[in-house]
Amino acid sequence: MKPSLANFARAIGAATVLAGALAATPALAQSYPSKPVKVIVPFAAGGAVDTVARVVGQKVSEQIGQPVVVENKPGGHANIGADYVAKSAPDGYTALLGANGLAANMTLHKNIPFDTLRDFAPVAGVGYAPLVFVVPASSPAKTLQEFIKLAQAKPGSMTYGTAAAGGSGHLATELLKSEARFDALHVPYKGGAPALTDLIGDRINFMLINPIEAAPHVKSGKLRALAVSSTKRLAMLADVPTFKEAGVPGFEASVWWGFVVPAKTPKENVAKLEAEILKALGDPGVHEKLESLGAVVEPTDAAAFGKFLKSEIDKWARVIKAAKIEE
Repeated sequence: MKPSLANFARAIGAATVLAGALAATPALAQSYPSKPVKVIVPFAAGGAVDTVARVVGQKVSEQIGQPVVVENKPGGHANIGADYVAKSAPDGYTALLGANGLAANMTLHKNIPFDTLRDFAPVAGVGYAPLVFVVPASSPAKTLQEFIKLAQAKPGSMTYGTAAAGGSGHLATELLKSEARFDALHVPYKGGAPALTDLIGDRINFMLINPIEAAPHVKSGKLRALAVSSTKRLAMLADVPTFKEAGVPGFEASVWWGFVVPAKTPKENVAKLEAEILKALGDPGVHEKLESLGAVVEPTDAAAFGKFLKSEIDKWARVIKAAKIEE
């Protein structure tokens, strides 16, 4: 039986549809990432978070064959950049390199426009930079225990500076005050540089600060480092004891970094980005660059970084509430 004209037309139509579907398949199946990936840094250019983002981003770009564009969106205690990512398209093409504020701001700010655990999907942890306890070169305290005894002898007489109220240095010092049982007056500054200037000038008594900022002044003799808040000594400050060695066991405080993306990002895209970031962090060149800045590279996968975020939110909530710190 010969096919009717109608049947022939239907067959041609079906073939055309099938051909179109097959032609479209490569586009539909095109693997992530197929275009540039943007990493938002919620701080100004030139700082530690920005540097980490650019070092890791450059290597990831080489691996995936796509540009990784670092964009700075500072302000609002890092909330402006974080909120931008939380409200971005959940497709894996916009990520945030978050730091301590991603956890602490949940308690510190009453009207925060996002929820860290609800609105983000963890991707990977990068590592941390332990804070360094420093005093002016003219300080009578040669060890951490000597400093604590001086502070305890005259409650409230010691002052400490921070780059901003509610920042990592502020919260870490409040935690240390509680654990070491001494009191001190907080003096907030608009940035770490002016605080360091006053510390070197002996106008304040001590600071807990990032080693990237502290090390040059320690090596020049303008500041004395009494302890580092890490489990082992830093290579760049090898003569400085850990807090445990200095007589305050259990105290750990650091500036840490980790990548997150919007919460509804497809799991396969999150997994791909996670794998590429972990691969980059395992590269000897990347590792060396970050360690030269005082960072301790400790890559963690998405699940582990998610648990860490939750523990940090809980930890700093207790500190903020106990010290009655307000935004």
